[in-house]
Amino acid sequence: MDFKSILSFTVTERFLRYVTIDTQSDPSSHTCPSTEKQKNLGRLLVAELLEMGIEDAHLDDFGYVYATIAGNSKKENVPVICFCSHMDTSPDCSGESVKPIIHKNYTGEDIVLPDDTTQVLRMKDHPDLKNQIINDVITASGTTLLGADNKAGLAEIMDACHHLMKHPEIKHGTIKILFTPDEEIGRGVDKVDINKIAAFACYTIDGESAGNMENETFSADGARLTINGISAHPGFAKGKMQSAIKIAGQIIAALPLELSPEGTSGMQGFIHPVNMEGHVEKATVDFIIRDFEDDVLKSHAAVIDKIAKEILKEYPDSTFSLDIQPQYRNMKSVLAQHPQIVDYGLEAIHRTGMEAKLCSIRGGTDGSRLSFMGLPTPNIFAGEHAFHGKQEWVSVQDMQKAVETILHLSMIWEENA
Repeated sequence: MDFKSILSFTVTERFLRYVTIDTQSDPSSHTCPSTEKQKNLGRLLVAELLEMGIEDAHLDDFGYVYATIAGNSKKENVPVICFCSHMDTSPDCSGESVKPIIHKNYTGEDIVLPDDTTQVLRMKDHPDLKNQIINDVITASGTTLLGADNKAGLAEIMDACHHLMKHPEIKHGTIKILFTPDEEIGRGVDKVDINKIAAFACYTIDGESAGNMENETFSADGARLTINGISAHPGFAKGKMQSAIKIAGQIIAALPLELSPEGTSGMQGFIHPVNMEGHVEKATVDFIIRDFEDDVLKSHAAVIDKIAKEILKEYPDSTFSLDIQPQYRNMKSVLAQHPQIVDYGLEAIHRTGMEAKLCSIRGGTDGSRLSFMGLPTPNIFAGEHAFHGKQEWVSVQDMQKAVETILHLSMIWEENA
Protein backbone atom coordinates (compact mmCIF):
# COMPACT_ATOMS: atom_id res chain seq x y z
CA MET A 1 0.00 0.00 0.00
CA ASP A 2 1.19 3.50 -0.85
CA PHE A 3 0.63 5.57 2.28
CA LYS A 4 1.46 8.87 0.59
CA SER A 5 -2.18 9.64 -0.17
CA ILE A 6 -3.54 8.89 3.30
CA LEU A 7 -0.85 9.79 5.82
CA SER A 8 -1.27 13.04 7.71
CA PHE A 9 1.45 12.78 10.35
CA THR A 10 0.85 13.88 13.94
CA VAL A 11 4.13 12.47 15.26
CA THR A 12 5.95 15.81 15.56
CA GLU A 13 3.17 17.53 17.48
CA ARG A 14 2.87 14.54 19.81
CA PHE A 15 6.63 14.42 20.38
CA LEU A 16 6.84 18.14 21.19
CA ARG A 17 4.02 17.67 23.69
CA TYR A 18 5.48 14.61 25.39
CA VAL A 19 9.03 15.93 25.90
CA THR A 20 7.79 18.86 28.03
CA ILE A 21 6.58 16.37 30.68
CA ASP A 22 9.38 15.46 33.11
CA THR A 23 9.55 11.66 33.42
CA GLN A 24 13.07 11.12 34.74
CA SER A 25 13.41 7.80 36.58
CA ASP A 26 15.32 7.39 39.86
CA PRO A 27 17.61 4.40 40.51
CA SER A 28 17.68 5.12 44.26
CA SER A 29 13.92 4.73 44.58
CA HIS A 30 12.39 1.37 45.52
CA THR A 31 8.88 2.13 44.25
CA CYS A 32 7.34 1.19 40.89
CA PRO A 33 7.34 3.44 39.04
CA SER A 34 10.45 4.90 40.61
CA THR A 35 8.99 8.41 40.20
CA GLU A 36 5.29 9.24 40.32
CA LYS A 37 5.74 11.94 37.67
CA GLN A 38 6.09 9.24 35.02
CA LYS A 39 2.36 8.63 35.47
CA ASN A 40 1.66 12.18 34.29
CA LEU A 41 2.73 11.19 30.81
CA GLY A 42 0.99 7.82 31.15
CA ARG A 43 -2.32 9.55 31.88
CA LEU A 44 -1.93 11.79 28.83
CA LEU A 45 -1.17 8.82 26.58
CA VAL A 46 -4.22 6.96 27.86
CA ALA A 47 -6.43 10.01 27.27
CA GLU A 48 -5.17 10.30 23.69
CA LEU A 49 -5.66 6.57 23.04
CA LEU A 50 -9.22 6.74 24.37
CA GLU A 51 -9.89 9.75 22.17
CA MET A 52 -8.79 7.68 19.16
CA GLY A 53 -11.45 5.11 20.08
CA ILE A 54 -9.19 2.52 21.70
CA GLU A 55 -11.57 1.67 24.51
CA ASP A 56 -9.43 -0.54 26.76
CA ALA A 57 -6.51 1.89 27.11
CA HIS A 58 -5.54 2.23 30.77
CA LEU A 59 -2.74 3.06 33.21
CA ASP A 60 -2.14 0.56 36.00
CA ASP A 61 -0.91 1.20 39.53
CA PHE A 62 2.70 0.44 38.54
CA GLY A 63 2.75 3.06 35.78
CA TYR A 64 2.31 0.79 32.73
CA VAL A 65 0.04 1.78 29.85
CA TYR A 66 -1.81 -1.03 28.05
CA ALA A 67 -4.08 -0.80 25.02
CA THR A 68 -5.52 -3.02 22.28
CA ILE A 69 -6.33 -2.21 18.67
CA ALA A 70 -8.77 -4.87 17.49
CA GLY A 71 -7.90 -6.66 14.27
CA ASN A 72 -9.86 -5.81 11.13
CA SER A 73 -8.68 -8.68 8.94
CA LYS A 74 -11.03 -11.34 7.58
CA LYS A 75 -8.34 -13.88 8.39
CA GLU A 76 -8.80 -15.61 11.73
CA ASN A 77 -5.22 -16.71 12.36
CA VAL A 78 -3.30 -13.42 12.28
CA PRO A 79 -0.76 -13.51 15.14
CA VAL A 80 -1.12 -10.85 17.83
CA ILE A 81 1.81 -8.43 17.82
CA CYS A 82 2.80 -5.70 20.26
CA PHE A 83 4.60 -2.36 19.99
CA CYS A 84 6.47 -1.06 23.03
CA SER A 85 8.32 2.11 24.09
CA HIS A 86 9.30 3.50 27.48
CA MET A 87 8.09 6.68 29.14
CA ASP A 88 11.01 7.50 31.44
CA THR A 89 14.11 9.51 30.60
CA SER A 90 17.62 8.93 31.87
CA PRO A 91 18.73 9.96 35.39
CA ASP A 92 22.04 11.06 33.81
CA CYS A 93 20.74 14.45 32.67
CA SER A 94 17.85 16.71 33.69
CA GLY A 95 14.55 16.25 31.90
CA GLU A 96 12.80 19.13 33.68
CA SER A 97 11.44 22.09 31.69
CA VAL A 98 12.62 20.77 28.33
CA LYS A 99 12.39 23.39 25.58
CA PRO A 100 12.34 21.60 22.21
CA ILE A 101 13.57 23.53 19.18
CA ILE A 102 12.98 22.60 15.53
CA HIS A 103 15.90 23.53 13.29
CA LYS A 104 14.18 23.51 9.92
CA ASN A 105 15.87 22.62 6.65
CA TYR A 106 19.22 21.63 8.15
CA THR A 107 22.08 22.35 5.74
CA GLY A 108 25.06 20.89 7.59
CA GLU A 109 26.00 23.87 9.74
CA ASP A 110 26.91 23.65 13.44
CA ILE A 111 23.80 23.80 15.64
CA VAL A 112 24.40 26.05 18.67
CA LEU A 113 21.94 25.48 21.51
CA PRO A 114 20.74 28.89 22.72
CA ASP A 115 20.46 28.38 26.49
CA ASP A 116 24.04 27.09 26.72
CA THR A 117 26.12 28.14 23.74
CA THR A 118 28.91 25.77 24.75
CA GLN A 119 26.59 22.98 23.60
CA VAL A 120 27.21 22.73 19.86
CA LEU A 121 26.14 19.90 17.54
CA ARG A 122 28.85 19.41 14.93
CA MET A 123 28.68 16.92 12.11
CA LYS A 124 32.11 15.51 13.02
CA ASP A 125 30.76 14.62 16.48
CA HIS A 126 27.34 13.50 15.21
CA PRO A 127 28.08 11.77 11.89
CA ASP A 128 24.47 10.78 11.27
CA LEU A 129 23.70 14.46 10.75
CA LYS A 130 25.08 14.00 7.23
CA ASN A 131 21.89 12.02 6.51
CA GLN A 132 19.70 14.89 7.70
CA ILE A 133 20.46 17.51 5.02
CA ILE A 134 17.21 19.46 4.25
CA ASN A 135 15.51 17.61 7.11
CA ASP A 136 14.11 19.25 10.25
CA VAL A 137 16.27 18.48 13.30
CA ILE A 138 14.84 18.76 16.82
CA THR A 139 17.05 19.48 19.84
CA ALA A 140 16.55 20.76 23.37
CA SER A 141 17.73 24.28 24.28
CA GLY A 142 21.05 23.30 25.88
CA THR A 143 20.33 22.82 29.59
CA THR A 144 18.45 19.50 29.51
CA LEU A 145 18.28 16.33 27.51
CA LEU A 146 15.61 16.25 24.80
CA GLY A 147 13.87 13.00 25.71
CA ALA A 148 13.87 11.48 22.22
CA ASP A 149 14.96 8.38 24.12
CA ASN A 150 12.24 7.19 24.16
CA LYS A 151 9.51 9.77 23.61
CA ALA A 152 10.25 9.61 19.89
CA GLY A 153 9.18 5.96 20.08
CA LEU A 154 6.07 6.87 22.05
CA ALA A 155 5.06 9.51 19.52
CA GLU A 156 5.69 7.16 16.60
CA ILE A 157 3.58 4.36 18.06
CA MET A 158 0.83 6.83 18.98
CA ASP A 159 0.77 8.28 15.46
CA ALA A 160 0.63 4.77 14.01
CA CYS A 161 -2.30 3.98 16.32
CA HIS A 162 -3.99 7.17 15.10
CA HIS A 163 -3.62 6.07 11.47
CA LEU A 164 -4.75 2.49 12.12
CA MET A 165 -7.91 3.72 13.84
CA LYS A 166 -8.60 6.33 11.16
CA HIS A 167 -7.94 4.10 8.13
CA PRO A 168 -9.67 0.70 8.27
CA GLU A 169 -8.40 0.00 4.76
CA ILE A 170 -5.06 -0.81 6.43
CA LYS A 171 -5.64 -4.48 7.23
CA HIS A 172 -4.05 -5.91 10.37
CA GLY A 173 -4.52 -8.39 13.16
CA THR A 174 -4.93 -7.58 16.86
CA ILE A 175 -2.26 -5.14 17.99
CA LYS A 176 -1.23 -4.60 21.59
CA ILE A 177 0.37 -1.41 22.88
CA LEU A 178 2.70 -1.36 25.90
CA PHE A 179 4.34 1.72 27.37
CA THR A 180 6.68 1.03 30.28
CA PRO A 181 8.23 3.07 33.13
CA ASP A 182 11.78 2.80 34.46
CA GLU A 183 13.50 1.28 31.42
CA GLU A 184 16.47 3.59 31.89
CA ILE A 185 17.21 2.11 35.32
CA GLY A 186 16.82 -1.50 34.19
CA ARG A 187 13.37 -2.11 35.69
CA GLY A 188 11.19 -1.56 32.64
CA VAL A 189 9.42 -4.92 32.79
CA ASP A 190 9.65 -5.66 36.51
CA LYS A 191 5.88 -5.38 36.96
CA VAL A 192 4.64 -5.97 33.42
CA ASP A 193 1.58 -8.21 33.06
CA ILE A 194 2.74 -10.49 30.25
CA ASN A 195 -0.63 -12.29 30.20
CA LYS A 196 -2.40 -9.00 29.52
CA ILE A 197 -0.28 -8.55 26.40
CA ALA A 198 -0.70 -12.16 25.19
CA ALA A 199 1.16 -11.52 21.92
CA PHE A 200 3.26 -13.77 19.70
CA ALA A 201 5.85 -11.08 18.97
CA CYS A 202 6.74 -7.59 20.13
CA TYR A 203 8.84 -4.72 18.76
CA THR A 204 10.43 -2.05 20.89
CA ILE A 205 10.65 1.25 19.01
CA ASP A 206 13.78 2.52 20.75
CA GLY A 207 16.67 2.47 18.30
CA GLU A 208 18.99 5.02 16.75
CA SER A 209 19.59 5.58 13.03
CA ALA A 210 16.72 5.38 10.55
CA GLY A 211 16.67 1.99 8.82
CA ASN A 212 18.35 0.14 11.66
CA MET A 213 16.90 -2.90 13.39
CA GLU A 214 18.58 -4.71 16.26
CA ASN A 215 18.27 -8.40 17.07
CA GLU A 216 21.13 -8.57 19.56
CA THR A 217 21.90 -6.80 22.83
CA PHE A 218 24.58 -7.03 25.45
CA SER A 219 24.18 -9.62 28.15
CA ALA A 220 24.45 -7.88 31.49
CA ASP A 221 25.47 -8.57 35.08
CA GLY A 222 25.77 -6.26 38.04
CA ALA A 223 28.62 -6.70 40.52
CA ARG A 224 29.13 -5.33 44.01
CA LEU A 225 32.63 -5.36 45.45
CA THR A 226 32.75 -4.98 49.24
CA ILE A 227 36.05 -4.10 50.94
CA ASN A 228 36.44 -4.58 54.69
CA GLY A 229 39.38 -2.50 55.90
CA ILE A 230 40.90 -1.70 59.28
CA SER A 231 40.00 1.56 61.00
CA ALA A 232 42.28 3.42 63.40
CA HIS A 233 42.54 6.93 64.80
CA PRO A 234 44.30 8.93 62.04
CA GLY A 235 46.69 10.43 64.57
CA PHE A 236 47.90 6.98 65.62
CA ALA A 237 47.29 5.02 62.40
CA LYS A 238 50.82 4.19 61.27
CA GLY A 239 51.15 0.47 60.66
CA LYS A 240 47.52 -0.08 61.69
CA MET A 241 45.04 1.60 59.32
CA GLN A 242 44.04 -0.17 56.11
CA SER A 243 41.60 2.19 54.42
CA ALA A 244 38.81 0.42 52.55
CA ILE A 245 38.24 3.55 50.43
CA LYS A 246 41.86 3.66 49.31
CA ILE A 247 41.88 -0.08 48.59
CA ALA A 248 38.74 0.31 46.47
CA GLY A 249 40.37 3.20 44.62
CA GLN A 250 43.43 1.10 43.82
CA ILE A 251 41.25 -1.68 42.44
CA ILE A 252 39.34 0.74 40.21
CA ALA A 253 42.59 2.32 38.99
CA ALA A 254 43.97 -1.11 38.10
CA LEU A 255 41.10 -2.00 35.75
CA PRO A 256 42.48 -2.35 32.20
CA LEU A 257 41.55 0.39 29.72
CA GLU A 258 40.76 -2.21 27.08
CA LEU A 259 37.91 -3.42 29.31
CA SER A 260 36.43 0.02 29.95
CA PRO A 261 33.52 1.72 28.12
CA GLU A 262 35.88 4.46 26.95
CA GLY A 263 38.27 1.86 25.55
CA THR A 264 35.84 -0.44 23.74
CA SER A 265 33.50 -0.40 20.74
CA GLY A 266 31.67 -2.74 18.39
CA MET A 267 31.33 -6.23 19.81
CA GLN A 268 33.72 -5.64 22.74
CA GLY A 269 32.36 -5.86 26.26
CA PHE A 270 33.44 -3.90 29.32
CA ILE A 271 33.64 -3.54 33.10
CA HIS A 272 32.33 -0.19 34.35
CA PRO A 273 32.36 1.10 37.96
CA VAL A 274 29.21 3.19 38.37
CA ASN A 275 29.04 3.95 42.09
CA MET A 276 31.33 3.97 45.14
CA GLU A 277 30.39 4.50 48.78
CA GLY A 278 32.07 3.95 52.10
CA HIS A 279 34.56 4.98 54.74
CA VAL A 280 37.81 3.70 56.20
CA GLU A 281 36.39 0.50 57.63
CA LYS A 282 34.10 -0.52 54.77
CA ALA A 283 33.61 0.51 51.16
CA THR A 284 31.48 -0.79 48.29
CA VAL A 285 31.91 -0.38 44.54
CA ASP A 286 29.08 -1.18 42.11
CA PHE A 287 29.98 -2.29 38.59
CA ILE A 288 28.04 -3.05 35.46
CA ILE A 289 29.53 -5.86 33.38
CA ARG A 290 28.57 -6.16 29.69
CA ASP A 291 29.33 -8.50 26.79
CA PHE A 292 27.51 -10.14 23.90
CA GLU A 293 28.64 -13.61 25.04
CA ASP A 294 27.35 -14.94 28.36
CA ASP A 295 30.53 -16.92 29.04
CA VAL A 296 32.68 -13.83 28.59
CA LEU A 297 30.68 -12.07 31.33
CA LYS A 298 32.15 -14.60 33.75
CA SER A 299 35.69 -13.85 32.60
CA HIS A 300 35.08 -10.10 33.08
CA ALA A 301 33.93 -10.75 36.64
CA ALA A 302 37.05 -12.87 37.15
CA VAL A 303 39.17 -9.84 36.20
CA ILE A 304 37.71 -7.86 39.11
CA ASP A 305 38.26 -10.79 41.44
CA LYS A 306 41.87 -11.27 40.31
CA ILE A 307 42.75 -7.58 40.69
CA ALA A 308 41.15 -7.44 44.15
CA LYS A 309 43.14 -10.47 45.30
CA GLU A 310 46.40 -8.95 44.05
CA ILE A 311 45.74 -5.58 45.72
CA LEU A 312 44.63 -7.19 48.99
CA LYS A 313 47.98 -9.00 49.28
CA GLU A 314 49.33 -5.62 50.39
CA TYR A 315 46.65 -5.44 53.10
CA PRO A 316 46.74 -8.81 54.90
CA ASP A 317 44.25 -7.82 57.59
CA SER A 318 41.60 -6.63 55.12
CA THR A 319 39.13 -8.75 53.17
CA PHE A 320 36.81 -8.43 50.18
CA SER A 321 33.76 -10.12 48.68
CA LEU A 322 32.34 -9.94 45.15
CA ASP A 323 28.62 -10.49 44.56
CA ILE A 324 27.44 -11.01 40.96
CA GLN A 325 23.77 -10.51 40.04
CA PRO A 326 22.38 -11.30 36.55
CA GLN A 327 20.51 -8.38 34.95
CA TYR A 328 19.51 -9.37 31.40
CA ARG A 329 20.70 -11.59 28.57
CA ASN A 330 21.31 -11.26 24.83
CA MET A 331 17.94 -11.66 23.11
CA LYS A 332 19.50 -13.09 19.94
CA SER A 333 19.20 -16.69 21.15
CA VAL A 334 15.44 -16.29 21.56
CA LEU A 335 14.87 -14.42 18.30
CA ALA A 336 16.82 -17.06 16.39
CA GLN A 337 13.98 -19.47 17.19
CA HIS A 338 11.48 -17.20 15.39
CA PRO A 339 13.29 -15.78 12.34
CA GLN A 340 10.14 -14.34 10.77
CA ILE A 341 9.89 -11.76 13.57
CA VAL A 342 13.13 -10.12 12.46
CA ASP A 343 12.53 -10.82 8.76
CA TYR A 344 9.17 -9.02 8.82
CA GLY A 345 10.74 -6.06 10.59
CA LEU A 346 13.43 -5.74 7.94
CA GLU A 347 10.82 -6.03 5.19
CA ALA A 348 8.73 -3.27 6.79
CA ILE A 349 11.74 -0.93 6.83
CA HIS A 350 12.50 -1.81 3.20
CA ARG A 351 8.94 -0.96 2.15
CA THR A 352 9.38 2.60 3.38
CA GLY A 353 12.13 3.06 0.79
CA MET A 354 15.00 2.83 3.27
CA GLU A 355 17.89 0.41 3.31
CA ALA A 356 17.27 -2.01 6.16
CA LYS A 357 20.30 -2.74 8.32
CA LEU A 358 20.50 -5.43 11.03
CA CYS A 359 22.66 -4.33 13.97
CA SER A 360 23.68 -5.12 17.53
CA ILE A 361 23.05 -2.83 20.51
CA ARG A 362 25.83 -1.91 22.92
CA GLY A 363 23.22 -1.81 25.65
CA GLY A 364 19.88 -3.33 26.49
CA THR A 365 16.20 -2.67 25.91
CA ASP A 366 12.97 -3.82 27.51
CA GLY A 367 13.04 -6.37 24.69
CA SER A 368 16.07 -8.08 26.23
CA ARG A 369 14.00 -9.22 29.19
CA LEU A 370 10.65 -9.54 27.39
CA SER A 371 12.27 -12.04 25.03
CA PHE A 372 13.18 -14.28 27.95
CA MET A 373 9.67 -13.87 29.41
CA GLY A 374 8.21 -15.59 26.35
CA LEU A 375 7.67 -12.51 24.17
CA PRO A 376 10.39 -12.32 21.47
CA THR A 377 11.18 -8.62 21.01
CA PRO A 378 13.69 -7.10 18.58
CA ASN A 379 14.31 -3.35 18.48
CA ILE A 380 13.43 -0.97 15.63
CA PHE A 381 14.82 2.53 15.08
CA ALA A 382 13.10 5.55 16.58
CA GLY A 383 15.60 8.06 15.14
CA GLU A 384 17.00 9.12 18.52
CA HIS A 385 20.63 10.23 18.72
CA ALA A 386 23.12 11.33 21.43
CA PHE A 387 20.74 10.10 24.09
CA HIS A 388 21.22 10.80 27.82
CA GLY A 389 22.85 14.18 27.17
CA LYS A 390 22.20 17.81 26.33
CA GLN A 391 23.04 17.32 22.65
CA GLU A 392 20.34 14.70 22.10
CA TRP A 393 18.49 15.09 18.80
CA VAL A 394 16.02 13.52 16.41
CA SER A 395 14.65 14.52 13.01
CA VAL A 396 11.04 14.96 12.00
CA GLN A 397 11.56 12.90 8.85
CA ASP A 398 13.13 9.94 10.69
CA MET A 399 10.18 9.86 13.09
CA GLN A 400 7.80 9.83 10.14
CA LYS A 401 9.70 6.90 8.62
CA ALA A 402 9.32 5.04 11.91
CA VAL A 403 5.55 5.58 11.78
CA GLU A 404 5.47 4.15 8.25
CA THR A 405 7.56 1.18 9.40
CA ILE A 406 5.07 0.35 12.18
CA LEU A 407 2.16 0.53 9.73
CA HIS A 408 3.90 -1.69 7.16
CA LEU A 409 4.85 -4.16 9.88
CA SER A 410 1.22 -4.40 10.99
CA MET A 411 0.19 -5.17 7.42
CA ILE A 412 2.98 -7.70 6.79
CA TRP A 413 1.86 -9.91 9.69
CA GLU A 414 -1.68 -9.86 8.27
CA GLU A 415 -0.52 -10.59 4.71
CA ASN A 416 1.53 -13.61 5.79
CA ALA A 417 -1.09 -15.15 8.09
